Amino acid sequence: MSELIKHECGIALIRLRKPLSYYQEKYGTWQYGLNKLYLLMEKQHNRGQDGAGVVSVKLNLKPGQEYINRYRSIEQNPIKDVFDKVSKSVKKAVKSGKDINDLSWVYENLPYAGELYLGHLRYGTFGNNSIDFVHPVMRQNNWKSRTLVLAGNFNLTNTDELFQKLIDLGQHPKNYTDTVTALEKVGHFLDEENQFRFRQYKNEGYSNREISPLIEKNLDVQSIVENASKDWDGGYAMAGLIGHGDAFVARDPWGIRPAHYYIDDEIVVVASERPVIQTVMNVKGDDVKQINPGEALIIKKDGSVSSQMVRVPHKRRSCSFERIYFSRGSDKDIYQERKELGRLLAPTILKAVNFDVKNTVFSYIPNTSETAFYGMMKGVREHLLAWKKEQIRSKNGSMPEKELEEIISLEPRVEKIAIKDVKLRTFIADDASRDDLVAHVYDVTYGVIRENEDTLVIIDDSIVRGTTLKKSILKILDRLNPKRIIVVSSAPQIRYPDCYGIDMAVLGKFIAFNAAIELLKDHNKEQLIDEVYNKCKAQQNLPKEEIVNYVKEIYRQFTPEQISAKIAELLKPEGCGAEVDIVYQSVENLHAACPNDTGDWYFTGDYPTPGGNKVVNTSFINYVEGFEGRAY
Repeated sequence: MSELIKHECGIALIRLRKPLSYYQEKYGTWQYGLNKLYLLMEKQHNRGQDGAGVVSVKLNLKPGQEYINRYRSIEQNPIKDVFDKVSKSVKKAVKSGKDINDLSWVYENLPYAGELYLGHLRYGTFGNNSIDFVHPVMRQNNWKSRTLVLAGNFNLTNTDELFQKLIDLGQHPKNYTDTVTALEKVGHFLDEENQFRFRQYKNEGYSNREISPLIEKNLDVQSIVENASKDWDGGYAMAGLIGHGDAFVARDPWGIRPAHYYIDDEIVVVASERPVIQTVMNVKGDDVKQINPGEALIIKKDGSVSSQMVRVPHKRRSCSFERIYFSRGSDKDIYQERKELGRLLAPTILKAVNFDVKNTVFSYIPNTSETAFYGMMKGVREHLLAWKKEQIRSKNGSMPEKELEEIISLEPRVEKIAIKDVKLRTFIADDASRDDLVAHVYDVTYGVIRENEDTLVIIDDSIVRGTTLKKSILKILDRLNPKRIIVVSSAPQIRYPDCYGIDMAVLGKFIAFNAAIELLKDHNKEQLIDEVYNKCKAQQNLPKEEIVNYVKEIYRQFTPEQISAKIAELLKPEGCGAEVDIVYQSVENLHAACPNDTGDWYFTGDYPTPGGNKVVNTSFINYVEGFEGRAY
């Protein structure tokens, strides 16, 4: 993507099912679990650049010893900072002459020598980038079975409702965030389950000291997660550790957010992405399973694992935008889907260039659109093959040799035009300098475009705000003096805000929305803005289940082609000599390419949960009233 969109967090959970001595003997190190956690987090670095954190739990320490350790960071390279901290105690022990192969000493004295690990990568969509917002978050207690650690890839749309319910329970939450409300909700039902078990065993005549291990053994994690999550509206993959050693990872009932796992007799591994587990554990794709929507993978202290339903599954609406951009392209399915998205665009692109392949150069905007580019070129070559056959057959064997050679040798012109200068992304400047710096995020290859003669077709994975296109890409491509620039998006027009994990909640920042508003003005239909506003305002205080997405009426007035043409007009930089056109993917082609992931609310406004309609309603009200705050 050419634009910087903050998106989804990443989770990584490790449960060692053997004693540390087993890994020391087989793999030469008791740090086997830590090493795997580090790799899982580094391989998911794309999912978090605002912060990182890890928690380690030891299952078999005596009272008085610290059994749970956590470190979080918001440094520039948070993963490195976290694991430097983790390894600090080991280096210190070596320096002081301790034998770090003495596992009894290691287990009792080194903080991250545990059996259960949870790691998190944060991409913040809400709140300041302070350490308080970095996962894992903790709710500590003197009873291990009441201590809770939580980390997730999630956004909840109904934080206001959940917050009020906590107040109604008599709590005093310390922050108004979905993280705090989720932590306290799970914590409340963890406390309830503990209290229920305590009364049960007390009535059976057990002493307090005897009761604690009984609670730990028989804690009903499925019931806790089911009760805590029953009011959650949003997308989530929520991972939790309980101090005595139970763990869970729960997935939302719509399957919006991803969660995958691998199990063998040595280890349980959970991560946001399948290829990450494949690479780190060196296993086949079929060995890595998805946590089903509405289910929780539950790992008990004794190492047993089960999948249990905690929410009634709804129609699967897993996020298609995840497939287009966020997920690692090395996943076998996502790679093929991205290629297909590009291939399906080929007929529209060829029509846009009037099938003039000779005078067209095809390229892509690095880096995530590269796979779609391969698919696009496959589609173009399929067309060329059909054209060549038609030309040759039409002459019925009487074609001159030279003409035959010209037809056979015709190939699409493919060049690497745009080059991303990653270094510039990390430089933060004052507002006055930023636009000039943004203009240099990309460089171009000179000398391959025939000036004022060639059309340049360049594909991106999506166009959200269009800022980088206008301020950087189109300006710098225009330096090559092409006759025409056609920017292709492998995603459809992004028209509606997201509220399930991605930082795209302000309608006024979407170029498609701005184009629709400008078209209303061009066609003297501005009164529709007020009409939609009044409809949204009238339902502002309704329950989320009764809210209708009236923002669809803004887009209904125009065809996708009209909106695309207006987007091109809005994004064409001042002084740009080339003609500029923009071609978007169709929603129909999106579904054809990603048939199993039908969550398309960004493009259609068809939200999978009632909270989505509430968010778009609030977002439109905010737009009209000039408020740029979060819509949920």
